Amino acid sequence: MTEGRAVEELVVGILGGTGPQGRGLAVRLAAAGQRILLGSRDAQRAAEVGTEVESRASTAAAGARVSVQGGSNADVAGAADLVIVAVPFAGHADTLRELVEPLAGKIVVDCVVPMGFDELGAYVIDVEEGSVAQQAAALLPDSHVVGAFHHLSARLLEDLSKPTIDGDVMVVGDDRASMDTVQALAGRLPGMRGIYAGRLRNARQVEALTVNLVSVNRRYKVHAGIRVTDV
Repeated sequence: MTEGRAVEELVVGILGGTGPQGRGLAVRLAAAGQRILLGSRDAQRAAEVGTEVESRASTAAAGARVSVQGGSNADVAGAADLVIVAVPFAGHADTLRELVEPLAGKIVVDCVVPMGFDELGAYVIDVEEGSVAQQAAALLPDSHVVGAFHHLSARLLEDLSKPTIDGDVMVVGDDRASMDTVQALAGRLPGMRGIYAGRLRNARQVEALTVNLVSVNRRYKVHAGIRVTDV
């Protein structure tokens, strides 16, 4: 569905779009002119958040056409050209099991991090398949799964008073054309680049690095990201 089309022409769906990460990605991409569909288990809630995101994105769009609509995860998965998965890890597998058919043949971008917290702080939760992205690939055998957008602060994404975000998006996957599309999508976020970071089997390290960033943020009271040098 995405073959031969410019990335700015794609309709991007975000599953879990009412949560902080999904909402942040939605408002930034919408402000750049990307047509966005917000998905949630609660379609009414998604519609309400979609209206809010569209209004906020319009204030920073600099002339770009802004379009954000909300609906159920199933409706969004079926209507979008490319889908970003931003649901909580606890509901990741169950969500994708229900969407195998509507996601078939599509690029599915997984940004979910298997992270828990205890008295010592953040830690990585083991995933049987090796990583959350690999779990997605196992559940969606007919989709092109790519891992990306793990290291972006939801708070910075939503803060439109900051016109750019200083950081890069590490992209992992096994289908080069899909990765090229996701890298181009990442480049639509002002100040950011999509950087090839290896095959999908390397997703575990990329996901886990988010836990280190959470530790940095808590210690230094910042919203740290990743910048790849000499590229």
